[in-house]
Amino acid sequence: MNIRSLTRGDGVVIGAAVLLFIASFLDFYSATGLDLPSAWDTDVYGLALPTIFLTGFIAAGLLVGSRFLPEGRKVGGLTLSAWGTVLAVAAAWAALWSLITSPARADLGAGCILAFLANLALAGVAVAGAQIPALAGPLVPEPKPVAPQPYGAQPGTGYGYPGGQQQPQQQQPQGYGNTPQPVPPYGGTPAPGPQDAAAAPAAEFTPFWFAVPVARPLYGEDGSPVPIAELAPGTWYLAVDQRGPSALIAQTQDGRRGVLNDTSGIQHG
Repeated sequence: MNIRSLTRGDGVVIGAAVLLFIASFLDFYSATGLDLPSAWDTDVYGLALPTIFLTGFIAAGLLVGSRFLPEGRKVGGLTLSAWGTVLAVAAAWAALWSLITSPARADLGAGCILAFLANLALAGVAVAGAQIPALAGPLVPEPKPVAPQPYGAQPGTGYGYPGGQQQPQQQQPQGYGNTPQPVPPYGGTPAPGPQDAAAAPAAEFTPFWFAVPVARPLYGEDGSPVPIAELAPGTWYLAVDQRGPSALIAQTQDGRRGVLNDTSGIQHG
């Protein structure tokens, strides 16, 4: 269970469930001179507890719980998030109906009003939370890590680094087997020889952290068409190498490595 897979919309769902739980212990209706019980007294309010409160609790549990299960898991032909959306809308409708059909000699209690507001927020996030950027972001953003140095890289100690000193250039003795290099004319720059061109190092890939905007499949490095994992938005992954002009070799949090073919829109750490 990774809490970083939760979004801000899931945080609103959790807050609405807590508010709904508090409202269930408050007076559902109020009247002068009468001490009316909470919704847990089913002898007075009948179906208010199962239709408004318990349905809202189940809806919130399904919406949040679907984040920790593999995508596409279905129950009765619908995903858990779809079931949660249906139940959240049903709970909001039942809470609205309780406001309209309040008894003639009774006033609306704090429990009735708070239950409607909580279920309304729950249904709103379930229906349109994914389309609102402010709610689609991660609930607990990961700290941006420092990109690791390439393997074998050493901290600089030469001229220009703090505390560094310029190393004197040693004069190589010329003797048997050593060919003196021609001296360029005044103001000229010696042309690079074959050995200099061969010694020029190739551009090294620097690993970096990234996040994907939407869920994207990660394929095996052997070219298999079957995905080995799925990269989820809101989670940081490490790019360890580059494959071709645009693909990346990424490493998941559990150590699996694969090829990410679609790198459009990724966020660099």
